[in-house]
Amino acid sequence: MAPVPALVVAGPAGSGKSTVGAALAEALRIPFIEGDDLHPPANIIKMTAGEPLTDTDREPWLRRVGETLAAHPQGVVASCSALRRSHRAVLVSRCPTALFIVLEVPAEKLWERLAARTGHFMRADMLDSQLATFESYSDEERHLRVDATQPLPALVETIVRTIADVPAAARGSHRP
Repeated sequence: MAPVPALVVAGPAGSGKSTVGAALAEALRIPFIEGDDLHPPANIIKMTAGEPLTDTDREPWLRRVGETLAAHPQGVVASCSALRRSHRAVLVSRCPTALFIVLEVPAEKLWERLAARTGHFMRADMLDSQLATFESYSDEERHLRVDATQPLPALVETIVRTIADVPAAARGSHRP
């Protein structure tokens, strides 16, 4: 397989970014970075209190995620919501090789997953703000859309197979 670029497993809360990202990194034998661990403490306090983050809040976090991606030229997988085009632009400005793996999950399934999740600062009642913030990926953004409702092993296999077929400089949407 060709060298793996910096992979950003993206989507709203409950889409499976951490689970898919960790499994994908394991399959590719490259590091996994939990994007939530890179949030400044003030962001975590806000989200724990149920306050949506502003773009001003997200900016230092996104820069840190992008810089972390760039620090792994041999390949890395990171989880990051990357909800807006401007958010993704910050990541790409720090790591031009980033390929976004967009986890697509119906809203009702996201609600189910968040309601069942425990021990995480992102509360289920914040999903509405994430869905309202989300901007679809454009053809100018390097990304792969995947159905994240399929079983994890099949999902990871699909991603691994598909990224092998995406040229390093390719832009736009790719579907398995």
